[in-house]
Amino acid sequence: MTRLIALVDASIYAESVCDHAAWAAERLNATVTLLHVIGRREGEGAPQDISGAIKLGARTALLEELAALDAERAKLAQKRGRAILEDAEAVLSRDGVTQVTRSLRLGDLLEALAEAEREADLIVVGKRGEAADFAAGHLGSNLERIARASRKPLLVAARAFKPIETVLIAFDGGQSCRKAVDHIANSPLFRGLTCRVMAAGRETPELRRKLDEAAYQLRHSDLETSVEIVPGQPEEAIAAIVEAGGADLLAMGAYGHSRIRTLIIGSTTSEMLRSCRIPVMLFR
Repeated sequence: MTRLIALVDASIYAESVCDHAAWAAERLNATVTLLHVIGRREGEGAPQDISGAIKLGARTALLEELAALDAERAKLAQKRGRAILEDAEAVLSRDGVTQVTRSLRLGDLLEALAEAEREADLIVVGKRGEAADFAAGHLGSNLERIARASRKPLLVAARAFKPIETVLIAFDGGQSCRKAVDHIANSPLFRGLTCRVMAAGRETPELRRKLDEAAYQLRHSDLETSVEIVPGQPEEAIAAIVEAGGADLLAMGAYGHSRIRTLIIGSTTSEMLRSCRIPVMLFR
């Protein structure tokens, strides 16, 4: 059976992650694993020797007290993690998803995700973490780490879920972009949706040929598909289409051979994901 992993924390994106996961689970008839990872420092405490020049006996007592506080902090972190998972499961239940498992892990996020995603088909994550309201100009650092490391399709949830009817495919003809088209053509996740295949820049015979091949593959899977080549830079073209309400989900390859590659792994990544007010699905 298809399996999704939804990464949840205490951020304002947590509910939206669950809503996007529920949308995908319903269309894929999939189970959902809710994953919350407690960092080692948070889960094990961070003991420090702050005793300075205190005499030995007093220093020992102070270090024992600090160790006890660290142990209590670790217990609270686990209790908080279980509460986050319980709340997330309640959201999924509200959305009609009943096949849910919870996973509370201690350690490095990427290590935990690498182990969990071996049996997964899709990863769902929020744009920002728990400090989102205090870092409006920045994406969560974990999102970039996950985008670089994950080998599975990655669905980056917008701040709030909205019905998805039209998928905008940012196309550059690269390998990961062609993989995105192949996935969209064959996955039940996109069945019945409308596809817009968009390339930015100068039209060339090779680009037109690759676009026509992508459109043929999508139409052969009974997906209503349109093709367009827009002048200018891809981030500007994508932003204009999204701003005009012309897409509900942006799909793109994680790597390519044109400027679109910098939208995913590079300096433009943060700008694109930050300004794009719709969910983004990345393929490698």
